Amino acid sequence: MRRKHSMGMAGADVKSNCRQPQIRAPDGTVYPKGTIHRRLTKSQSEQLYTGSGHEIAVHGLTHPFLEKLPENMIMWELLKDRENLENQFHTIVRGMAYPFGTFNNITVDCLKKAGLVYGRTVISSHCFDIPGDWLRLEATCHHNDPELMNLAKKFVEETPGQNSRLFYLWGHSYEFEANDNWNVIEEFAAYMNNRDDIWYATNIQIYDYMQAYQRLEFSVDGRQVYNPTAAELYFDKQEDDTKRYCILPGEYLAL
Repeated sequence: MRRKHSMGMAGADVKSNCRQPQIRAPDGTVYPKGTIHRRLTKSQSEQLYTGSGHEIAVHGLTHPFLEKLPENMIMWELLKDRENLENQFHTIVRGMAYPFGTFNNITVDCLKKAGLVYGRTVISSHCFDIPGDWLRLEATCHHNDPELMNLAKKFVEETPGQNSRLFYLWGHSYEFEANDNWNVIEEFAAYMNNRDDIWYATNIQIYDYMQAYQRLEFSVDGRQVYNPTAAELYFDKQEDDTKRYCILPGEYLAL
């Protein structure tokens, strides 16, 4: 089914009380009586996140200001973190959230060399544009943004026209405990949930779909199209956005 919107959510340094604990404490960690257990052990985190549908992403091995490091140390931070995560969660890690949200052009080049295809920043655009620069990925907003629900309603209620749109929310779950405002994300989730015209996807799912879409091959007159990818893709014709097309992997289609 074609959906006119897509929605992504990203977090980093994830921790809280009972809702989404932080990775991770060493196995055998003993907490003082009466403290809130905010950290999972390695084995607990593997149980919770492996195969869960959550996307695992690099965040720097030691959470440094990457732009302040020499290039060889940046590469070590990225590759060692990626290696650890891939071995722990039995997945291929292809994305990143910049620690502290800071980066420069050298940092971005290092992401490419490390085989990472996107880097989430902390920049809020208040827009729903599909990303043009995935290595400098901007979010629509942070969950503490006072415009959160206004943006959500705008996203849902406005007709997108010929352009696909993305609502990208980022934040840290520990902030809900610190600010005593779990109601913020619960209200947002209740409003955005279970809509037939929204695709709820991870960063890498959206990235892969857009890469596949850009590989569609059109004839000179635009009347034929070929899908060389393994993805089922959806699109409209520019002159008639009421006509919806679906092209299967390996399919030629006359428009």
